[in-house]
Amino acid sequence: MNILTIENLSKNYGKIQALQQVSFTVPKGTVYGVLGPNGSGKTTMLGIVMDVLKSSGGGFKLFDEMPNDSHRKRIGTLLETPNFYHYLSAVQNLKIAAKIKQRGEDDIDRVLDLVGLTQRKNSPFSSYSLGMKQRLAIGSALLGNPEVLVLDEPTNGLDPVGIAEIRTLIMSLANQGKTIIMASHMLDEVEKVCTHVAILKYGKLIASGDVNEILVNEDVVELATSNLDLLKNILTSFPNTLSLQIKDKFVQMNLPQGTANMEDINKFCFERNIVLSHLQLKKKSLETKFLELTN
Repeated sequence: MNILTIENLSKNYGKIQALQQVSFTVPKGTVYGVLGPNGSGKTTMLGIVMDVLKSSGGGFKLFDEMPNDSHRKRIGTLLETPNFYHYLSAVQNLKIAAKIKQRGEDDIDRVLDLVGLTQRKNSPFSSYSLGMKQRLAIGSALLGNPEVLVLDEPTNGLDPVGIAEIRTLIMSLANQGKTIIMASHMLDEVEKVCTHVAILKYGKLIASGDVNEILVNEDVVELATSNLDLLKNILTSFPNTLSLQIKDKFVQMNLPQGTANMEDINKFCFERNIVLSHLQLKKKSLETKFLELTN
């Protein structure tokens, strides 16, 4: 089953084309990253899917059917900064959210446990760190135990600790079988948590699909030894080497996709009196691929 199928979706604001015939599908059970710089159309697209905005053209399906209110009740959303009352506790704020959504009031203790706020559930919202506030927002989206979560920039504005907390939470929810659609401009976070990705630029879809298929078009191998300059010089004669550079205490070697054999590389170095202290196959970073696609 596909949770979301977007078909030639377009949105115009006067002469500005925020979305231009975007099409992709989100399979059930995936963590799907919608990636793009600010102004690329991510939030507009999610707003249309959640019936906050109307499209100018094209359409979409939810759960392989034409969308209706019953479908949206199966989806928990975090589309903007939540309006929690600063002087109320987590429990009190979630009770208000549950009444507004008409679901999940008996679900509050479970949700607070999921987002790691049980110990602070009676503390006022104003005493929370930014990461805790964002986890409470995700907790509100989880009321009623929806099958799908739609999160718009869930780590935006957080410090490294808060980002790590949200990343861990998203991965935990995915492991429980939830489908998560996450818009972000933070390349590193998408790479760490997402199984699939759609990349937007100025409202156009640049690429979409499995993260590993979208990101990998070269094998990147990291190597280290006591003399990096000597290692780099020797590797220039390794067959099919595309490029070599010294980076972060390693020699980085790029080879055609699917050709890197760790045993062959290790043997090649050893036969030339180079003993490697580090040898690892890495996929091309999302940042590198993203910049290639959008530039």
